[in-house]
Amino acid sequence: MAILNVYSVLVVLFLTCGVVMATKENDQIIKENNCETKMGLPCVLEAFTSIFNTGSISNKCCGELVVLGKVCHSALVKRTLENPVFNDLNPATIIAKSIQTWNNCLALIDSPSPSA
Repeated sequence: MAILNVYSVLVVLFLTCGVVMATKENDQIIKENNCETKMGLPCVLEAFTSIFNTGSISNKCCGELVVLGKVCHSALVKRTLENPVFNDLNPATIIAKSIQTWNNCLALIDSPSPSA
């Protein structure tokens, strides 16, 4: 019985350390890349709504998201998911929506604009 309790404590400790390390890693990525200063607030809100709720993201905001970069985008989404306010959300669903939003914006920005 004592072995089971020790094992349980080690698992909890491992999981807790993993979350703390992930938080520090995302914070470090965000700080080193100045991620929080690369998008305007209206576009941040649009991107957030399209990922964490339902909504679309405009062409202008897609452009800002692509300039932000995939590393910053991923780190910001992961850090947001670590916030206890979002505990009721399914992380896999949010990550999938995040990737979908990124890919849609990248395709939009990379596609040639129609000739006038």
